[in-house]
Amino acid sequence: MKESIASKLRGVFAPIATPFTDSGDVALESLAVNLDRLGTSDLAGLVVLGSNGEACYLSAEEKIDLVSFVVAKNTWGKAIIAGTGVETTRDTVTLTQQVADRGADAALVLPPHYYKSNMTNAVLRKHYEAVADASPIPIIIYNMPGNTGINLSSDTVIALSAHPNIVGIKDSSGNLVQIGEIIAGAGPGFAVFAGSGSYLLPSLALGAAGATAAVANVFPNECAAVQKHFEAGELDRARELQLRLMEINRAVTTRWGVPGLKAAMDLVGYYGGPPRKPMLPLGSEEREELARIIQRTGFVVPGR
Repeated sequence: MKESIASKLRGVFAPIATPFTDSGDVALESLAVNLDRLGTSDLAGLVVLGSNGEACYLSAEEKIDLVSFVVAKNTWGKAIIAGTGVETTRDTVTLTQQVADRGADAALVLPPHYYKSNMTNAVLRKHYEAVADASPIPIIIYNMPGNTGINLSSDTVIALSAHPNIVGIKDSSGNLVQIGEIIAGAGPGFAVFAGSGSYLLPSLALGAAGATAAVANVFPNECAAVQKHFEAGELDRARELQLRLMEINRAVTTRWGVPGLKAAMDLVGYYGGPPRKPMLPLGSEEREELARIIQRTGFVVPGR
């Protein structure tokens, strides 16, 4: 299984935003416009139902409809990964099977985390193994301690990498030592992805397969170019791009989060729109500061 999907799990992926109308409904027409641009970019693939897609705010029906829509629109041959991690093993299995039926190439599985004190390494290993055993598509572990409050240790991930249907990890911990330990200890063909654009280049230097990065929704080609130049041995150019991405990456992640990402998408010509409540959009002063940050990147912004 790992060998058959390895070629698809390399490069930069955008965890796409879910667009909403002002009344809070999913705006599929606006998503189609975004996909037309992202689909012709240099990205390797798209992640539907990720953290930046506000997956935790979507109903089960909305999740399936979104995956079906993105797969149907994917005339570009991008790899499509769907987030399926929910709080129970049973429901995670069900959602994973449903997105597989709709054509997703792989599932990105966040660990259960509400009952944190009970989520021991042994419990999480059994959870991931059960999901992988039942899944018709490959499983990618999603380590997101900033949101879940749980950090999947390198030892746990390395042990899970031995499962034939667990093919990689998106690690959003920001811990490069941990990322390096996983790369060093995991089995052949196990794809490790940086979970943020801020440490794409350092992760590549350690042997990562790429990144799944919020900022790739704003500057997809520039993010992809970091990896392109790195793999061509053009380290100075890769380093230059990485550093130019740092401030805007922080703006759409740790500083302003999803509302910042959506505002940035609006500013560069995509449809970002409002986040789903209770999150609120950026205020006018924040948007003005964000516009200055985008300008400081020096990247050419289409339509501006």
